[in-house]
Amino acid sequence: MATKKITVTIPEDLLEEIRVDAAERGLSAYVAEALRAKRDRDRLRELVGWLEEEYGPVADDERAAAMAELEDLDAEHARRRTGDMRSGGEAA
Repeated sequence: MATKKITVTIPEDLLEEIRVDAAERGLSAYVAEALRAKRDRDRLRELVGWLEEEYGPVADDERAAAMAELEDLDAEHARRRTGDMRSGGEAA
């Protein structure tokens, strides 16, 4: 894949935090992954907008259920990152 070097400016405290997480795979790979994730979220928001225009807004109970599922996923990801599998499941 072709790459291009650019210059960006970010707050020092954020840089120090992400350097720890990015150490193994490198800062450039970490930033590229973060930008892809942001782009994907933006596309999903656009899709939600289109769907809400077509079918109406998401009901409060549906939104709450989706948020609960996301919280469960976040908790599972946190467990996997720390290697704590005592609360269920095996690492992939």
